[in-house]
Amino acid sequence: MVVNNPNNWHWVDKNCIDWAKTYFNSNLIGLSAKAEDDRSVQVKSVSSLEGDVEVCQRKGKVISIFDLRIVLNIEGVSAKDQEFKGSITIPELAYDTEEDELQFDISIYNENNDSEKMRIIVKKQLVPQIKAVMMQFGKDLIKEHGSDIQHESDQVNSKLTKENQAALEAQEKKAKEQSAKSASVLTASTSLTKESSSNIPRYNTSTLHLEPTFNTTAEQLYITLLDPQRVSAWSRSNAQIQASEGSEFLLFGGSISGQILQLVSNERIRQSWRLDSWRSGHFAELDIQLKQGAGETTMVVKWSGIPIGEEDRVRGNFEDYYVRAIKLTFGFGAVL
Repeated sequence: MVVNNPNNWHWVDKNCIDWAKTYFNSNLIGLSAKAEDDRSVQVKSVSSLEGDVEVCQRKGKVISIFDLRIVLNIEGVSAKDQEFKGSITIPELAYDTEEDELQFDISIYNENNDSEKMRIIVKKQLVPQIKAVMMQFGKDLIKEHGSDIQHESDQVNSKLTKENQAALEAQEKKAKEQSAKSASVLTASTSLTKESSSNIPRYNTSTLHLEPTFNTTAEQLYITLLDPQRVSAWSRSNAQIQASEGSEFLLFGGSISGQILQLVSNERIRQSWRLDSWRSGHFAELDIQLKQGAGETTMVVKWSGIPIGEEDRVRGNFEDYYVRAIKLTFGFGAVL
């Protein structure tokens, strides 16, 4: 990238999303964990990386601005030599995310007693490795892309810009000195940070996976989940919803609310989703994928971020007030 920016005065931004994709592929794929009983799991792919990554410069200051949502596919072998598959979702990795703020939502496909034991291995052994890569990303981003978007200080005449660049260099030097301090000091600092942040109320979360089938096409089911008149019919309430990304929705008189995050026509609906009884500001993510078969459509439903203890309630409500209600209202299948 060639800079034409006298005195490093103007705002310069560099889009680094492609570099970020390469970075995470290189640093995450292949991370693995293994238990004493030969259970093993590893990151097989980065299935989704959404968001923005930029490095910016103005008046001698270089900063990074990024906000990402990352989904990893994981595979392995359980103790019974059964194939294990699942995913890890990092809902948000931002330039100002602290280490203890990172969330990892673990989803296990085809859940059973054996595969559930794999969740412990993922949490204790694999997640810490992934977290280390997440926290290093911002530093490597600046290191890789910060130098070619501004001129060296000896080519700058502006006193303010020179001072800013000198301050940045001093900060970098101080950071290196701090990183060289003893591990005991760093450990003590981390413990105090965690203790102070523990007063912030947070949920421990879980995942949920359902696959109901409907005797209709994926197109009709897609419309049924988004059209205001149809939703009002099966929800028996005045549904506030529209088929557009970024729009907010309100169902069952406000008992359920959220925002539509992504739409793929007749294939996928991804939403932030919450019950009104959950703590204010906490949303799970509901990902609905429609799989068209020969004579029926399978609705692959995945939640991440459900407060632990709420799984049975969410499952029961969805089966009764979504699945059963849709089938009864539109005749899309037998009701047991």
